[in-house]
Parts: sequence; C-alpha cells; structure tokens
Amino acid sequence: MLDRIAAVGRDAFVPLMQELYSQPVREDLIRQRIAEIKQQGGIAAVSATPVAALRFGKAIAEAGTDLFFVQATVVSTEHIGPEGQETLDLEVLCREMGVPVVLGNCVTYEVALQLMRAGAAGVMVGIGPGAACTSRGVLGIGIPQATAVADCAAARDDYERESGRYVPIVADGGIVTGGDICKCLACGADAVMIGSPIARATEAPGRGFHWGMATPSPVLPRGTRIKVGTTGSLEKILRGPAGLDDGTQNLLGCIRTSMGTLGARTIKEMQQVEVVVAPSLLTEGKVYQKAQQLGMGK
Repeated sequence: MLDRIAAVGRDAFVPLMQELYSQPVREDLIRQRIAEIKQQGGIAAVSATPVAALRFGKAIAEAGTDLFFVQATVVSTEHIGPEGQETLDLEVLCREMGVPVVLGNCVTYEVALQLMRAGAAGVMVGIGPGAACTSRGVLGIGIPQATAVADCAAARDDYERESGRYVPIVADGGIVTGGDICKCLACGADAVMIGSPIARATEAPGRGFHWGMATPSPVLPRGTRIKVGTTGSLEKILRGPAGLDDGTQNLLGCIRTSMGTLGARTIKEMQQVEVVVAPSLLTEGKVYQKAQQLGMGK
C-alpha cells in the first residue's frame, strides 16, 4: 500500500486514499494492533473520530489501550448528529472508558472549558494549521494557533481554580521547528502534537511524505499529501545531535536551550514568559540566509 501511495501523482492521491479507506474498519485488526504495540513495550494511544469512538470505544478499552483520543476538525459537547443517528456523549465516554480520554480539536475558551467539564484528560487545540491540512481553505474556519492556544490555556487555568483538576493543553498543527514548539509553550501549551517533523524520520512509514487525517473523506477531503523528505533518524530529530541548522532536529535540545535562555526552569515558568507579536523576527538580520536559501532563509 505504501508503495502505491509514494508512487501515485498528486492529482490521483486523494482518490487512491478514498479507495483504500472504503473498506469498513475491522474490530479484530484494532485489537491486534493494540496488542502488538503493548507486546513491544510501547504506550498504545488510539485515535478515533466521534463516530468511530461510538462504535469501537468498548473494544478499544478491552484491548488494553493506554490513552484514547477522540478527534475531529471540531469536537464539542453540544454536537448534534443527523436525525435518527446516535450521538456520542463525551461525558459518558470519559467516565466509562476506563483510560484517560483526550478530546479535540477546539480553538476557543468556551469549548475548551466545556470539554474539561465533560471529563477530558487533555484538550487538543488547533483547526487547520497543519502542514498537510486544507480545512481552512475548504471550510473557511480557523483561528491563528498562538491565539487559540492562549485562549484554551486560559480556560485550563480557570477550570483548575474551579475544580482543582489540571487538564493539559496540547497544541496540534503548524508545528515544524523547535522554535514553533517553544512558542506554543510560551503561549500556554503543556505539550504539542507534531506530524511533519516525525514524518521526516527514516523510521516513518510514509517514506518522506505526510498527509492529513481527513484526506480519505469520501465526500469532502480536507487534507493533501506533502513531500517532507527524509532527514535522519527519529532519535536525531527528537534528541540530536542535530546535523541541520534550521531547528528541525534535536527538538528537545531546542526546548532546553530556549528555556535556559529565557530563564525558565520548568514548563510552567516557560508558560509565563512575555510574548509579543513580531513578524519581522522571521527575517530580521537574515539577508544572507534568505539570499542563499540557508538556515532560516530556506
């Protein structure tokens, strides 16, 4: 299958994905994959749409998953499904799943607060900023990621004061470099979800390509395939040593060095640093890099 995906042209990619995903999801294969991950000592984190969560949630829990993500372009406790179709009750799911349930995505203070009150163990933040996502172009919906993270982080802090429970905020989408991760933390995120940086690893199954989760939709695809290349091992991308100068390798080193530069000893202190809007920082003093397409000028 991966050979077909890698070889197909751009215009044929979405139809191919639609074809590959046209077969119904098999519960036995879900259980098998979770078992394989657990047998190798990994943490089994399963992601499902609300519809899939409604259908397979019990089987996923029974199979021994450690963490369950319920993800869609937008997730809300006030969602109403088509007439006659059962609607997923997020509060019931969080209460009865038996494992931590992370809900998303959202971009506003109000919805983040709703998801926390429903019992979310974590909240995913971001609509459409991902490198391979086309939701903003297709739907015209989106909030700049820094604003979304800051607003949802405010909801987290207010909810902690209200309930005594701390719910981590996970920035999801548009995060390519170590600098992007650091800016997310500075805006209030507790963690990040990254796609394209990991897709560049030699171990990544996409073989130098990356595509969005909504690509195979049979009626309205909202993702495309992008070529990100292969730049090194997962170890090098996450922990270094970096062989590139553009912030795409040794991401943990980027975080540590940024925190040290800013005088932040913990993530909580990093969330309190001053943030300013300054687009010129992307080009300031980088004349030669830009002209020669090096480093930040690529």
